[in-house]
Amino acid sequence: MNDALPEIRWDADGLAPVVVADASDGAVLTLAYANREALERTLATGSTWLWSRSRGELWNKGATSGNTQRVVSVSVDCDADALLYRVVPNGPACHTGARSCFATTVALDAAATEPPGEAFARSVGALARTVDARKAHPPEGSYTAKLFAGGVDRIAKKIGEEATEVVIAAKNDDRAELVWETADLLYHVLVLLAERGVSLDDVGAELSRRAKPTD
Repeated sequence: MNDALPEIRWDADGLAPVVVADASDGAVLTLAYANREALERTLATGSTWLWSRSRGELWNKGATSGNTQRVVSVSVDCDADALLYRVVPNGPACHTGARSCFATTVALDAAATEPPGEAFARSVGALARTVDARKAHPPEGSYTAKLFAGGVDRIAKKIGEEATEVVIAAKNDDRAELVWETADLLYHVLVLLAERGVSLDDVGAELSRRAKPTD
């Protein structure tokens, strides 16, 4: 064991939870477990080693998928019973192809108290990151991956269809349908932007440029 680290308080199974975070921005990628040997291998190799509770064996992240992680630091929490690996990932952390295993966001009851548009911006940002991950590492059977495979023509056709459905929902005065169809339209627009290498920040900058000062 590295002498620079305090003694770890392993649980009854000889394990400690490990939070794996992206060293560049602190985004949480995975929650997993390590035993003493996994930690020692991580410190010795600079590669993420963990313990699979389902398989009952050590595993080296990316050994089969190629989505390796270079560990830049290992930290221990104040109770010495949990670990934090800060890593530089080479590809998505999740087996689904998402950047993070925490790609699904659950709405809070307090969301209604947020400033207008804040929940929308957060959701769209998360969706855009998922779309980018699908483009970079297309999972088998993914609808998003199929859209990218079809190129601009296929994506643009879907945008035309979804835009029509938004108009129909509005004319039907059906609020729930309008929300649903608008979400579909926004999703396909995000796919088109990703296909053409346009970021949300690019669009945001243009909106800011157009904004007129209030009186």
